[in-house]
Amino acid sequence: MVKKRVLVTGGSGFLGSHTADQLSKQGFKVVLFDNKPSKWKSPGQEMVIGDITNFEDCKKACEGVNYVFHYAGIADINESKKDPLNTIQLNIIGTSNLLKASVSSKVERFVFASTMYVYSPYGSFYRATKQSSESIIEVFSEEFNLDYTFLRYGSLYGPRSQSWNGLRGYISQIINNGEIEYRGTGEEIREYLHVEDAAKLSVKILENKYKNKAITLTGHQKLSSNEMINLLFEISGKKKKINYKRNNKNSDHYVNTPYRFSPKAAVKIIPDEFRDFGEGIIEVMDEISSTKK
Repeated sequence: MVKKRVLVTGGSGFLGSHTADQLSKQGFKVVLFDNKPSKWKSPGQEMVIGDITNFEDCKKACEGVNYVFHYAGIADINESKKDPLNTIQLNIIGTSNLLKASVSSKVERFVFASTMYVYSPYGSFYRATKQSSESIIEVFSEEFNLDYTFLRYGSLYGPRSQSWNGLRGYISQIINNGEIEYRGTGEEIREYLHVEDAAKLSVKILENKYKNKAITLTGHQKLSSNEMINLLFEISGKKKKINYKRNNKNSDHYVNTPYRFSPKAAVKIIPDEFRDFGEGIIEVMDEISSTKK
């Protein structure tokens, strides 16, 4: 039986690399597409270096591919505010190039990494480019019969996360400084989802029932920021020390819920089995501590 071939853009990154690993475990032939080599490339995975803003690179990467998982682009809200033009170039033009290449290569499904922020007025240019990309993908589907799935991720954490990842940032502050500087009241609510659980769910949506659907992926438990911070200090064994800073009234992060606008209605899925939050925190603490040695 011929293995299905899957292109993972942003395959050298946090969520992209974990999803690629999960695809490999489930028997897919995985091609990583990124502008830099992956530190986590697994045996049997292929690496293609390229630029999503270059259509020819996208076209070459999509040749012979059955599915595209699109994770490449700007995912940091602060970075999107600092350089909106680059964010638009990568997140919208890059996505459009991949869509055109997918149509040319007769890709069976285009899986798009979106965000919970598409529901809200928060998230700055990051949110705006994800909303725009979802609309563009829907039009490509209408005009060229390209099937798709939107994956609207909530708050992810786990190994390989970037320095700007919220939970990783707090853990780093505790390990390096013995205290946390927190912007907000501490009553903000999140549903944290371990990246490996997110990756498993991301592959699950290749089932036909998720075709041309929007999927919300979040954790199973609501947790306030104060509860999260208390747990971090408890696990670290360090005395709790928090420096609360008043949040800017124009903050780009939601407080209790992102829901304000109504894009394409989504189905929410959570893992049947999930990584224990405390265990996941220890995993990230170990990773950060090992890089200091």
